[in-house]
Amino acid sequence: MRIYIIGNDGITLCREPPAAANEGEIVVASNEELHTARLSGKRLLALWNALPDVEKRKKVGDRDALVDELWSAIETLPEPQSEEKRPSKQDAVIAMLRRPEGATVDEVASAMGWQRHTVRGLFSGTLKKKLGLTLASAQEERGRVYRIAAPEQA
Repeated sequence: MRIYIIGNDGITLCREPPAAANEGEIVVASNEELHTARLSGKRLLALWNALPDVEKRKKVGDRDALVDELWSAIETLPEPQSEEKRPSKQDAVIAMLRRPEGATVDEVASAMGWQRHTVRGLFSGTLKKKLGLTLASAQEERGRVYRIAAPEQA
C-alpha cells in the first residue's frame, strides 16, 4: 500500500501509515482522501509545482481537476529506497579479519584500494582503540597475518 505524507517540504511516499502525523502534515492513501484533505489552493499549487517533470502552473483553475492531476502525478513517484544500509569498508575489513585465514596488510590494502599506512591506521586507531577489538598477528608464509582474536572468557 502506498501512503503519502503531504508536509510543508513536499510529498513523501511511505510503505506504512505513520503512527501519528506531525503538525501541518496530511496523510492520504487515495484520490478521494486527497480530494477531502484540507489543502488551500495555494498549497495545492505549490505541491504541483514542486513535482518533477510537470508543467509549472501559476493559477489553480479547476480545483478538482488539479487534485486529480496531482494524484496521478504522485502515483508515479518512485518507491522509497530500502532502509538497509550497505556494509561499510570498515565492516568489510572486520569480515576479512574474522575469516579463519585472516588477512595481511597488503591483502586488505588491495581489497579496499587503500595504502598500507591507511590499513595500519585502521587496525590501531579504529579497531583497537575505538572498537576495543583485539588483533592477533602471526608471521606466516604469506607474511604477517592479522586476525580478530576471540574475546577472553573471564
